[in-house]
Amino acid sequence: MPNRKQRALLAVTIFAVTMFACAALAVGQSPTPAPTQSPAQRDATRPPGSEQNQPIPPEARPNTQNPTAPPGSQQAPAQVPPGTQQPPPTTPPGTQPSSIPGAQPIPSGSPTATPPDQDLEPAAPVLPPLQQRPVPPIPDMTRLGVVSSQQLPLSLNEAIKRALENNNDIEVARDDVRFAETQLRALEGTFDPIFAITPTYDKRISPQQSSLSGADSAGTTSTTTYSWNPSVTKQFGRGGGNYTVTFANNYTNTSNSFSLINPFYSSNLSLTFTQPLWRNRSIDNNRRQIRIQRKRVEQSDADFRLRTIDVITRVQQAYWELVFALRDQQNQLDNLNLTRENLRNVEAQIGVGAKAPLERAEVLTELANRESALLIAVQTVSVAENNLKQLMFKDPATSEWFAQITPTDNPTFDERPVNLNEALKEARENRPELRRLRLQEDINNVDLQFFKNQTRPQVDLVSTLATTGLAGQDVSGTLPPGTLVPIIGGSPDTSSSGFLLQQIRDIQVRAGFPQAIVPLVQASGGPPSDLIGGYAKDLSNLFGFKTRNVTLGVAIQIPFKNKTAEANYAGVRVQQNQLDASLRSQEQAVKVDVRNAAQAVETTRRRVLAAREARINAELQFEGEQRLYQVGRSTTFLLFQRQNALTNARAAELRSQTDYNKALADLQRATSTTLRSNNIVVDSPTP
Repeated sequence: MPNRKQRALLAVTIFAVTMFACAALAVGQSPTPAPTQSPAQRDATRPPGSEQNQPIPPEARPNTQNPTAPPGSQQAPAQVPPGTQQPPPTTPPGTQPSSIPGAQPIPSGSPTATPPDQDLEPAAPVLPPLQQRPVPPIPDMTRLGVVSSQQLPLSLNEAIKRALENNNDIEVARDDVRFAETQLRALEGTFDPIFAITPTYDKRISPQQSSLSGADSAGTTSTTTYSWNPSVTKQFGRGGGNYTVTFANNYTNTSNSFSLINPFYSSNLSLTFTQPLWRNRSIDNNRRQIRIQRKRVEQSDADFRLRTIDVITRVQQAYWELVFALRDQQNQLDNLNLTRENLRNVEAQIGVGAKAPLERAEVLTELANRESALLIAVQTVSVAENNLKQLMFKDPATSEWFAQITPTDNPTFDERPVNLNEALKEARENRPELRRLRLQEDINNVDLQFFKNQTRPQVDLVSTLATTGLAGQDVSGTLPPGTLVPIIGGSPDTSSSGFLLQQIRDIQVRAGFPQAIVPLVQASGGPPSDLIGGYAKDLSNLFGFKTRNVTLGVAIQIPFKNKTAEANYAGVRVQQNQLDASLRSQEQAVKVDVRNAAQAVETTRRRVLAAREARINAELQFEGEQRLYQVGRSTTFLLFQRQNALTNARAAELRSQTDYNKALADLQRATSTTLRSNNIVVDSPTP
């Protein structure tokens, strides 16, 4: 059955023959009925390819067209208006004039006449032969800033690993955790013991106004003291108490004449302990700050996990987007190559006259459209690759920015639907946002406990235990206590008691009385023997605890009004109500997020199944259209429609698979199972 173009050409030919017959009647010639044409003669008026399967004698074949001309390129003869003569047909140079079976050649310049006994047909103009054109090359697919020879095969796990090691956002979040840990250690340093020592040199020369002050001949006393007083102070982490141990040591050299030992060593060892009994016993400001900072360290860890999950999710989505872009580029390239193959076939048919040039224009139009689609796909690949590189590379000047990334993983698909209840349970347990708010509630509880404790009176137990030591060199010139010495005696030139004893004895001798016997008594006035010695004797006396000091007391403070503590306590209770509302709001937001993510997974799962079915059917339709086109029962337009439908179906399947994997990544983010699903372990900070 002839196609639309062949039918149109046949109608034009019949119209031309009719007009030619009318012109012959208009010049006065009587029309002669045309004899009945044979099937072969009727087929001669049709374009090539529409002839009936009947043998045509060679002598009956009119030379009405160029055999190399494509179908539809023949033209009807010029119409001659009534009353005029038809000029002879113009024959292009180098071609033979068309002939009609049984007709005589018409001399040049003679009027055209139609013998009544011959069948005449209008001659078609002879077109120049059509040449086959070469197929245009594939457009340049080179991307800016990418060296095609520098390949970078990359799996999804490797991309995630690179992002965790090099991503700047991850580094910032990691440093936040480290900074919070340093702040905690700084606060815990409050309970570290503090050692202090103050070596001192003290030289004093003081005037004296009394003879009993032990002044020298210049009326002054001079004292030189060397001291070193180490001490240890510590705050208790429990109970709020603190203690101070002080070990004071002095070496003194003085000019005071009343000093029994000089130079001498003196030491003092004391322990002072303070224990709150009410306020600041269960919690004080230092312990409050430490407890809060521990919660903030955990909050920073939750923030780090949230940032890590967000980066991993972005890497997953960028990776699958690059996979889709590369597959879509290949899909567009295959579609373009198929169009180029069609163009090659059409050019071959045009070269042998089996196709009209109009077929070339149609194919070239479609080829240009598909080249444009391929270039857009190349741009999409470049954008997707740059997005993935931005997440993986820390240094913008690294050479890997010029590499061409080749994903090695394929999209996964699971036909099982999502378990919404399980997803909601995972989100409630693992979402970092909820964990952060719960930690904030813990911080608020610490503030509640502290400010409530500050409203109480302060009652502290204060105690001191001390012992002293003393030792030095004896400078009194007297015998040690307990030694028997005469009650009076000495040199009469230097001692009054010696002079008195001499006078008594002279009187006794002159009077003839017997000399009196001087009684012996124990010596007194010198330093005790335990105080005679050096620094070792001083320490021995110190730890002998013979001299000591014990103090025990209670320090009580009762404010008449404690407005500051009461106001702070009321403010913390208000913040507690705010946190409760914020937690409920966040739980609702998480629930909505999980439900939306689960619905997205379910929708994309069904889209994959539908797109797969559509692609299979589009392939069947395209294969059927190809067979029809090969046997001449279809057109290029319909074939291109099937090709485009198949390309779109493949692209839709690729997009649905990509969206499914991106939706899975988003569901992992919503349920905070991203780390576990990708076998990533984040160490918790150690308080």
